[in-house]
Amino acid sequence: CMVRRCNMSRIGNKPVKLENGATFARNGDEVVVTGPKGTLTQTIDKGIKTEVKDNEVHFTYENEELNAKQGLYRALVHNMVVGVTKGWDKKLVIAGVGYKAQVSGNKLVMGLGYSHPVEVEIPSDLKVTCPSVTEIVVSGIDRHKVGQFSAVIRSKRPYEPYHGYGVHYDGEPLVRKVGKASGKGKK
Repeated sequence: CMVRRCNMSRIGNKPVKLENGATFARNGDEVVVTGPKGTLTQTIDKGIKTEVKDNEVHFTYENEELNAKQGLYRALVHNMVVGVTKGWDKKLVIAGVGYKAQVSGNKLVMGLGYSHPVEVEIPSDLKVTCPSVTEIVVSGIDRHKVGQFSAVIRSKRPYEPYHGYGVHYDGEPLVRKVGKASGKGKK
């Protein structure tokens, strides 16, 4: 029994609203989203068709192989629209005795319990602030770059579950583990 699959992508069928001054343009296989905070570009598959109607971007695909990509590119364009209008930010928290962070020029300098300060160069298209010595906020218009740089910062001293030291995302569920009982009560 041959059953033709219909367009099942719920995310791909939702249009992306262009609001707060965002504009959408497509040049061949490249889309350009411009807004008050800047401009972002993304390469998309030629089989994914875009159409702007009533200040909304609609996505369709030519053949069944591109069904999954319809939702992918819709989500990427939505993230671009949010980035150029509101921006993205990620907050990290540093926990540990004597652990601290500060921005010095174009570098983030962190004391993370090592014998030396850990320095990370801040990319030019991102903004990093430290509201307090134990908080780091990474912000920018590109969601991928904000998340990637936050992951680089977190990797310098990942959260350690036995003592609770390290760098973690704000709101990240943290698991605390009980240490070894060191053979108490055994004979």
